[in-house]
Order: sequence, then C-alpha cells, then structure tokens
Amino acid sequence: MNIQKIIKIVALVIGLIAVFFLVRIMMLGDEAIEADVANQAVLSWFANLAYVVLGIATVSAVVFSLVNLVSQPGKLKKALMSLGVFALVLAVAWFASSGQERLLSDGTTLTAGQSQMIEAGIKAFYILILLAAGLMLFFGVKKMLSK
Repeated sequence: MNIQKIIKIVALVIGLIAVFFLVRIMMLGDEAIEADVANQAVLSWFANLAYVVLGIATVSAVVFSLVNLVSQPGKLKKALMSLGVFALVLAVAWFASSGQERLLSDGTTLTAGQSQMIEAGIKAFYILILLAAGLMLFFGVKKMLSK
C-alpha cells in the first residue's frame, strides 16, 4: 500500500470524525451548548480535532518542503538566496528605524527597543510592498515589450 492511499484513508477518517462533531453541534443548537457545560465537551473535541489537523498539516508542509529542498540543490540555493534577501530587508528596516520611548494611552510605556521593533516591522512591510510592486511592474513591462 503506497503513501497516497494511506493519506487518503487518514484524511477520510478525519473528515468523517469532523462531520460527526459538526452534526452533533448543529443538532444541539447554540442555546443548549451555552446552557449546559456537558454539551460544551462537543466543542472541545471539535477544537482538539482542529488542532490535530493543523499540526498534521504544518508538520507535513515543513517536512515535505525540507525534503524537496534537500533533494534538489538548485532549489535549495534559490531558497537560501531568498532568505538572504529577506534578512537584508529586515536589517535595512532595523537600521533605518529609530526607537523612542513612548507613553501609551492606557498608561503603560513602550520601550525604545519595542518602538524600534515595531517601526522596523512597518518599514520592512513597506519595503517588501515596493519590491513586489516594482518586480510586477518590471516583468509586466518586459512581457509587453517582448510580444
């Protein structure tokens, strides 16, 4: 039995369990769930199932991505270059930010480091937006001129 059949069977079982919990929740209704603590266990099981599915999806995405990258050196090189460019953008945003201590509206104080981190995140976001828009514009114009 190959891995695809096993994955399909596991997905079918998880889907059937999820449908069972969904039908139970719909049959109980909102008022019954809010009124009785025992009925809230159905929601707890449904949430736990969602956590399990999220964990499986996350682990499988990371594992298969890493296996794919390790097995193909060309893709690994491109991925590392992309990570390097992202790290460069973050570094530029960090050094372009100035951290200033600020008093917030709820009376707490935002430290200079926290302020610099927030400002760097916003600047990195703007840099990435401009980079993406510039690349889309560049390749769009290049495609139009090549036709």
